Amino acid sequence: MSGHRIDKVNEEIKKELSYIIPKLKDPRIPEFVTITEVRTSPDLKTAKVYFSSMSDDEQQVLAGLQSSAGFARGLLSKAMKIRYTPELVFAVDSSVKYGMFINEKLAELGLSESDDGE
Repeated sequence: MSGHRIDKVNEEIKKELSYIIPKLKDPRIPEFVTITEVRTSPDLKTAKVYFSSMSDDEQQVLAGLQSSAGFARGLLSKAMKIRYTPELVFAVDSSVKYGMFINEKLAELGLSESDDGE
């Protein structure tokens, strides 16, 4: 399968999951979960879904998403026009929190993104 087709599938899954996740009823999943990236295997059997959340316990969010993966996959199957809907595997994307941590440290040192170095 071509890389371009997989890229389109990844973007479509990302878009649809952004609508589906707020509908999940698991109390471990907060209202705001951001899908940052989707990587579908070349055979379209699995899709690794990276997410970030402002929750203090991302492992709880991960557990909630994993528990709801089958239900989310069913909703995804109805929303997308592909023959086979990949199995969803969720993973924490810690890059957003890491970026915020770096910005805090820079601010503590008196450096910030707005400084122009003069």
